[in-house]
Amino acid sequence: MNLVMTMLDRAFAKEKALNNCIFHTDQGSQYQSPAYQRALRLHGITQSMSRKGNSLDDGLMENFFGLLKTEMFYDQEYKYHNLDELTKAIEEYIEYYNNERIKSRLKGLTPIEYRNQALVS
Repeated sequence: MNLVMTMLDRAFAKEKALNNCIFHTDQGSQYQSPAYQRALRLHGITQSMSRKGNSLDDGLMENFFGLLKTEMFYDQEYKYHNLDELTKAIEEYIEYYNNERIKSRLKGLTPIEYRNQALVS
C-alpha cells in the first residue's frame, strides 16, 4: 500500500491539474482502500475499477502494457540505471506508440491518425 500511495504523491506533486481524469485499476486491495480512494477524490480523479473476475474491463490497458513491456523492457532491463531513465523511456514509448507505431488493426494508421480520422468522419 505504501508503494501505491508514494506513486500517487509523486504524480500529484508533478501534475497539479488532474481534475476530470479517470484512473483505471483492477480490484487489488490497495485500490479499494479508503486512503487511496480519498486521495483520488481530493484531486478530482474518478476511479474506474474492473469488475471482479472480468478481465475484459481492462483488456485495452492490459494489451497496451503487455506491448510496452515486450517492446521496450523485457530483455532490455540493463538499459535503465535508475527510475528517471525508466520513466523517460516509458514516456518516449507512449509518444512513439501514439504517433509513430502503425497498427494493421487501425487500417495502417497510428492511433492518433485513426482517432483524428474518426473525428473528421
